[in-house]
This record gives sequence, C-alpha cells and structure tokens, in this order.
Amino acid sequence: MKNSHSFWISKTIFCFFFLVISQGVLAQGNASQKSDFWQRVQIGGGVGVSVGSGYTDVSLAPGAIYNFNPYFSAGVGLQGAYLRSKNFYEAYVYGGSLIGLFNPIEQVQVSAELEQVRVSRNFTGTRGSDNFWNTALYLGAGYRVQNVTIGARYNVLYSEDDFVYGDAFMPFVRVYF
Repeated sequence: MKNSHSFWISKTIFCFFFLVISQGVLAQGNASQKSDFWQRVQIGGGVGVSVGSGYTDVSLAPGAIYNFNPYFSAGVGLQGAYLRSKNFYEAYVYGGSLIGLFNPIEQVQVSAELEQVRVSRNFTGTRGSDNFWNTALYLGAGYRVQNVTIGARYNVLYSEDDFVYGDAFMPFVRVYF
C-alpha cells in the first residue's frame, strides 16, 4: 500500500510541475518576440564525498531550475550515489527529483522537493541483496547568499523501514549558476 500511495503522490506532483513549466513556455507569446527562457534558467546541483573508517559515500546531483520571477522557481534534477560500508554492504542509488523554491525575501529560501530513487544493495556474505524504489518528499528552508543556499530539509515520507537514509532530517548546500 505504501508504494502505491508514494507512486500517486509522485505522479500528482510531477503533473503539477509539468503544467506550471509548460504554461511558462507557452506564454512566451508571439514568435517574433525574443524569448528570455534561457536567461531565466540556472544550472547547478551538488557533489558530495564522505569517507570514514570503513565507510564511503560519493554522490553527484546535477540540476536545473527556471526562475518564474524573483520569488518562485521550479526545476528538475538527477542523482547518483555510491555507498559502501566495509564488511556490511555496497549500494548504488540513482534517480531524479522535482523541486519548487520560494524566496519570500532575498536571503531566505523555502523549498519542496520530490525525489524518486532506485536503490540497489548487495550485502557482504550470505545476507543477499535487495533492489527497491524509494520516494521522499522534502520540505526545507535555508539561508541564501547570491547563488548558494545553506539549510536543512525534512523528509515527510521518511520511514525507518526504507533503509535509504539514516534520518528524515538532512542538511544541504544548494548551488545554481
């Protein structure tokens, strides 16, 4: 039941973002007018490396957002990660996300991000392996200085049974150029 519910949430939010973005593209008007679409697009994302005593986590998360105005932005992202815990497991995580950003004032950014990832884990020894999809819906807030936002987000769909992330609360650094 949980996976069916997550699928419908994902589908509904995806359709909403698609309609919002397509309306902005269609609203460009007359073909003789010069489009400012690409001037409103920002490319960025994140790169992460965490190495410790027997633990490795390497991730790459490129993304792009479209700035509708100084207050609202929406975008898409990809994500890939490699995780390894010595003598326990090795995992690959990959997928995509949709993000909505609201800047009530220049220094504050509020976000909602829907993430759908595929998790493929191989356990050491006779523990086997598993493959599954995981859906996360993050609500977050951060402090913004120009193109960089530092903050925290909370996964409202988090369940300890998902075994993807250790906690529902996650800090982030978001950079878009």
